Amino acid sequence: MTHKVTLIPGDGIGPEVASAARLVADATGVPLEWEVVEAGESVMAKEGTPLPQYVLDSLKRTRLGLKGPITTPIGSGFRSVNVALRQQLDLYASLRPARAIAGEGTRYPDADLVVVREATEGLYSGVEHWIDKEHSAGETINIITRKASERIIRFAFEYAAKYGRKKVTAVHKANIMKVTGGLFQEVFRTIAREYPGMPSEERLVDNMSMQLVKKPEEYDVLVTTNLFGDILSDLCAGLAGGLGVAPGALFGKEIALFEPVHGSAPKYAGQDKADPVAEILCVEMMLHHLGYHEQARRVFRAVWEVIYEKKVVTYDLALPGYTAWPTTPSKCSEMAREIAKKIPEVDLDRPLKRRTWNGGDSPVTDSALEA
Repeated sequence: MTHKVTLIPGDGIGPEVASAARLVADATGVPLEWEVVEAGESVMAKEGTPLPQYVLDSLKRTRLGLKGPITTPIGSGFRSVNVALRQQLDLYASLRPARAIAGEGTRYPDADLVVVREATEGLYSGVEHWIDKEHSAGETINIITRKASERIIRFAFEYAAKYGRKKVTAVHKANIMKVTGGLFQEVFRTIAREYPGMPSEERLVDNMSMQLVKKPEEYDVLVTTNLFGDILSDLCAGLAGGLGVAPGALFGKEIALFEPVHGSAPKYAGQDKADPVAEILCVEMMLHHLGYHEQARRVFRAVWEVIYEKKVVTYDLALPGYTAWPTTPSKCSEMAREIAKKIPEVDLDRPLKRRTWNGGDSPVTDSALEA
């Protein structure tokens, strides 16, 4: 069976990393048919909108998408295409795993966390306005509903159970935002009782930020609201080595869209130097979603081995402080070809190894990294 996939290259570094991910996906042998559609700044002048209707129509038709990053203007300009996609297609669950790849570039080589973020409401609902004629004060409304809270929290528990995770932690600010945070807290406690076999707990978002930096090994699956999830997923990506190795996915009732956590980095556009790993690991997530678990593991292991070997890696993975010895940076396209070349060669039974700061090796025993 051939799977049709909507490919949205995006802008900035998007087309480069999307092309890299497509190369790796094709190397797995999974029958994929790509339907390429454009969104973002590149189509604004031609279409009069950064999100043409044909993009939405394609995703509704294929029910599966791979997306590169899209630029969101800061402070002015069009609203976020990413937010519009989530709201118009009701892609309510943002899944952002943070796994330390090959153990380098981080003080937390065992980092393995998942942020489950509600993606359609909260402070990103888009309900905001000036409250005076002078534009001296503005207001943004934080919309939290019982329905959205129930489905994202249930999604988190179901995900944790399916992939053998050890705990679900709700993150909120119910001590101050007693209505919106309190509603999320109430729903979490109700749904947690439906999963007596899965340990659960709550943390205030400020305390959670401190706890993650101090002892991330005590946490596993975090479920939270839109803004908190956006911030915490970047924090967790930093624990695992950076945004360059942080994939993500959006799930609705029928549609799944896979996209990296990082942005479009327009200053690096067209230079063939961006790290393709986050986008490539989106392919891994997509293949798991489609049921091609062996091929997904091959993608993950090929990425792991290329980073572990440190022979063909992009500039961010070759920096002093990410590696204990000098490495000549490779191009985005070169790293993608190296990963694609390894896919049929990887040994799925061989234990993973990490580099340590002194150049030695340490074994990896947590198979959940490949889930």
